Amino acid sequence: MSIEIVLAIIVTSFATYISRFLGVITSMKINENSKIYRWFNCLAYSTLAALISRVVIFPNGDLIDTTYLSRIIVIIFAILIYYITKKNLVYPTIFSAIILTIINSYI
Repeated sequence: MSIEIVLAIIVTSFATYISRFLGVITSMKINENSKIYRWFNCLAYSTLAALISRVVIFPNGDLIDTTYLSRIIVIIFAILIYYITKKNLVYPTIFSAIILTIINSYI
């Protein structure tokens, strides 16, 4: 490996871990009911909704071969799984990939 690659890895690792370290230190002072915290929460959910909408309407890569109907069915199942699992984002993410694979294999 060249010295530039090693230096890039060190600098990016430092930037990643210093921001996480500062986040841990400052998180003790954050009030979860504050307006700024709720604003960031809304911002995160709106960004996620925009990305999901973009994938449904303008897919890239392998999703181009899927139909709108199959993508909408997967989203409906993912939303149902999200509420069934008490707003856990891990299960809908995993099951949406599985459901999309099954739907595209048989439809």
